[in-house]
Amino acid sequence: MPLRRDLALTDALASVAPGQPLREGLDRILLANKGALIVVGDGPEVLAICSGGFLLDAEFSPQRLSELAKMDGAIILAPDASRIARANVHLVPNPNTPTSETGTRHRTAERVARSLNVPVVSVSEDMSSIAVYHGSTKHPLELSTRLLNRANQALQTLERYKTRLDAVSGSLSALEVEDLVTVRDVVTVLQRTEMVRRIAEEIEGYILELGSDGRLVRLQSEELLGGVEDDRRLVVKDYLRTEEDWQLSEAMQALADLSTEDLLDLKHVIGVLHLPADAAELDTGLQPKGYRLLSKIPRLPDVIVDHIVVRFGSLQKVLRATVDDLDEVEGVGGSRARAIREGMSRLAETSILDRYG
Repeated sequence: MPLRRDLALTDALASVAPGQPLREGLDRILLANKGALIVVGDGPEVLAICSGGFLLDAEFSPQRLSELAKMDGAIILAPDASRIARANVHLVPNPNTPTSETGTRHRTAERVARSLNVPVVSVSEDMSSIAVYHGSTKHPLELSTRLLNRANQALQTLERYKTRLDAVSGSLSALEVEDLVTVRDVVTVLQRTEMVRRIAEEIEGYILELGSDGRLVRLQSEELLGGVEDDRRLVVKDYLRTEEDWQLSEAMQALADLSTEDLLDLKHVIGVLHLPADAAELDTGLQPKGYRLLSKIPRLPDVIVDHIVVRFGSLQKVLRATVDDLDEVEGVGGSRARAIREGMSRLAETSILDRYG
């Protein structure tokens, strides 16, 4: 399953997920051992390739869809599938549009989807299958039981990777406190974080197709993924060497764009941070700015974290700062300065105990 889908295809798959009226209508067609060709969109470009049939403009219902599928022609729905615009229509797409399909219905579906960029659903009575076409993409719909099995396997994988991520992330916190961080430690955390994010993104694809059957999968995924995206961003922010054309957003996008093979190569991950040439070796020492550990202090706004980092420049200087030093930072104040000082002390103690306990 691809990690990233076209937004329009995502919307199309969501409209045919279990629990949606359109999916109920498609299932009725399959149960009746019938086939169908359904175009989700009734704009001028769709009507221009329609021949014959009759105008309905009736409210959509699964029962009406399955009854209309008994006729040979295509069915035209409104873009949101809330109304049935036309039925028993003969579609005449551009015959020069390439298609890899063999059956007449599927060839027509692929040509319409490619030439008009609208979702087209094809139901095959012989194969007892449903396929969604959009652009050059064909996506066969699978049974919920099969999708649930895949989603549960992915959840188990996500849980294992999340456990490993928690271990290396906790280790990084202790190393940051002790000022012993190396390039290897940082890129290992980024590598693990990105792996977890990609597995969660794949699970999101299963949840999309499962529709109402995917509620429990979503709850488990959200619980496991809690805080991972923020940690990913803060680790990059802590160690990124910013340049005029290379800011946090560019680094985050570059990390997401790494292929699986490049992600497994730590040196490719180093490139995302734009570290100096003398930091290319994995055992080179690094100093964090302090964003990640400061963000763990309760009720400390991001803007205050930014002011603290700008004032002190590195985590080690923040750890050595007194209450009076922190009080001088814009927006901090006396009571907040004491809370930050105590919070950093607790974080330092907890991180070291977790590492060596």
